[in-house]
Amino acid sequence: MLDIAFIRENPDVVRESQRKRGESVELVDEVLDLDRLNRDALKKYEDARAQQKQMGRKVAAAPKDKKAEVLEEVKEFSQEVSRLKADADKAHDDYEAQAWKLSNIVEPEAPEGGEDDYIVRSTHGTPRDFAKEGFEPKDHLTLGEGVDGIDMKRGVKVGGTRFYFLKNDLARMEIAMHTMAFEQARQHGFQLVITPTLVRPEIMAGTGFLNAHADEIYRLREPDQQYLVGTSEVALAGMHENEILDLSKGPLRYSGWSACYRREAGAAGKDQRGIIRVHQFYKVEMFVYCKPEEAREQHQDLLHMEWDMLNKVDVPFRTIDTAAGDLGASASRKFDNEAWFPSEGRYRELTSTSNCDEYQARRLNIRYRKDDGTTAACATLNGTLATTRWLVAILENHQQKDGSIVIPEAMRPYMGGQEVIEPITDRDNA
Repeated sequence: MLDIAFIRENPDVVRESQRKRGESVELVDEVLDLDRLNRDALKKYEDARAQQKQMGRKVAAAPKDKKAEVLEEVKEFSQEVSRLKADADKAHDDYEAQAWKLSNIVEPEAPEGGEDDYIVRSTHGTPRDFAKEGFEPKDHLTLGEGVDGIDMKRGVKVGGTRFYFLKNDLARMEIAMHTMAFEQARQHGFQLVITPTLVRPEIMAGTGFLNAHADEIYRLREPDQQYLVGTSEVALAGMHENEILDLSKGPLRYSGWSACYRREAGAAGKDQRGIIRVHQFYKVEMFVYCKPEEAREQHQDLLHMEWDMLNKVDVPFRTIDTAAGDLGASASRKFDNEAWFPSEGRYRELTSTSNCDEYQARRLNIRYRKDDGTTAACATLNGTLATTRWLVAILENHQQKDGSIVIPEAMRPYMGGQEVIEPITDRDNA
C-alpha cells in the first residue's frame, strides 16, 4: 500500500509508475477522489460526534419538564450520527479497496516494458563447450532418472501432474544445498527460521500476492480459510504484523526454510517435463526489515549473497534487471539471476531479489521507532538463496559423458565428502 500523503503530493510520480508497469493510470485519480470523499465523510461524522457529546450535557442540564423533549431530540440526532458513521465507514472501505489495487512505485532505474524488456546487468562464468568434450548434454530429467534420483511417474500417480519424488543422492543433494544456503545466511548474521506454510488471508493479502498472481496460490476450503505459501517471504513478512520494530542496531534479517506450493495456473503446457515448474518445492529465502533509506544498499547485499551461492554450486549465470511490467505488485525493483541450461542452450531464472520499500509494511502495519520517538513504516526486501530448481542447473552443468554427476566442491562437505553421483546400471535397478 502506498502512503496517501505521497500520492496527494506526487500524483504524477504515481501515474508514471502505473504507466511503466502497464497498469491503470486512471486508478490514481480514482484513489484521490475516494480519498477526498473519505476525508469529507469522516469530518462530518466527527463533527456530529462532537455535537452529540455537547447534547449529552444539554440533557443533564435540562429542566425536569423539558427533559423528555430534549431526550427525543438527542435520540433523533443519535440516529443521524449513526447514519454518518455508516457513510464514513463505507467511504473508508471504498477508498481502501481501490488504494490497495495500486502497485508499488517503480524505481526510476528499472527498465520500462514487459517480460522480455529486461536489461542484462552482468554475466558470470562461461558455459561448457560440450561439443569440444565430445558429447551432447542430456537434460536434467534424463540425468536424474539415470542416477535413480527423480521419479516423475510415481509422483504423478500420487499427487497428479507436476509432482515428483526425489530419491537417493538427489534427495541428499537437495538437503545439502539448502543446508549450505542456511549456513551461509547464518554466517552473514541472518536469524534462521523454519516458517509456517499456511497463513491467514490477511497475511497473504498484506504481502501483495492476492493481486495479479492470486490464481497461482492454493487456498484451503472452508472452514479453514488459509493459504498455502509459495515462498516463506509471506510468513516472514507476517511475522511482525502490527508491531513496532527496533532498528536502532541495524536491519532485522531472517532466513526462512520451508516447503512452497504453487498452482502454476497460468503455465498450462509449459515445462511439464521434469522439475523445472512444479507444484511443490523447497526454498531458503532471505527477508529483511530496514529503514527506508537503507533499502537500496540492503538490496545489493541480498544480490551479492545470491551470487555467492551460485558461485558455490559452480554454474554459469547472468543477472537481469527486471522490467517494470514484470515486477509484481509489491516490488519497486527486482533482479533475477538466470543460470545457463545446457540442454536448452539458454539462461533461465533460478533466483531473484526484490526491494519492496514500504509497500508490504504499510499493508501489514509494521513500523519502526525513529530517533525522535515517532514511528514510520519500515522497508522490506526478499531474496532466494536456494530452491529445488537449482538442482536442474547443477545436474546439467556438472554432467559427465557417462551420465554421472560431479558434485560441486562446496557441497561435498554437506554430502559426507562424496564427489560423484554415479549412474545406475541395469543390475542396480533390478
